[in-house]
Amino acid sequence: MASHMYELKKGIFKENPTFIIMLGMCPTLGVSTQVSNALGMGASVLFVLFFSNIVISMLRKVIPDTIRIPSYIVVIASFVTIVEMVLHAFVPSVYAALGVYLPLIVVNCIILGRAEAFANKNTVLDSALDAIGMGIGFTLSLTLIALIREIFGAGTITLFPMGSFSGVITIPGLSESPVRVLTLAAGALLVMGYLKAFFQWKTSRSEKA
Repeated sequence: MASHMYELKKGIFKENPTFIIMLGMCPTLGVSTQVSNALGMGASVLFVLFFSNIVISMLRKVIPDTIRIPSYIVVIASFVTIVEMVLHAFVPSVYAALGVYLPLIVVNCIILGRAEAFANKNTVLDSALDAIGMGIGFTLSLTLIALIREIFGAGTITLFPMGSFSGVITIPGLSESPVRVLTLAAGALLVMGYLKAFFQWKTSRSEKA
């Protein structure tokens, strides 16, 4: 039971794919301009990672080593296609905002990396827990970066619209005088750098303790 909990929790903190392992940087920097985009990308990666890990773990003794990576890509691409169709049908605004980064989930280093390093060598249960932990860790990291960039760079928080709620929350003061550089690529790298330094500091303190 303890080992199962470790597989679930490690991706959120100790082996966070964004701040510790530094995987999936393209979507992290590319779609973290709005919170809604970050949540959409995070949920998509979590879905694909969860089901692809399960399938790859189930087939790990069947897939020949010579075609291992192409087989992973076929499995991952199948679930990415499902995600694309669902978002296109039910959340077209998020589908349009994610753009090319959505199909690029197929070659996302987080998903391919977990397939090769973990699902290919472990049981279905452990692979599913690893996927949930890594997916949640990625989603939280992406959302945190997007929250900082959008609040200080645009003075807003963009969520999914529901009923009469437009989905956009305006922050008084910041909306009139935002730090525009945070909405640019340079701003993404700046926020990412400071958060990476913070997580490294926290990790080093935990190890010393």
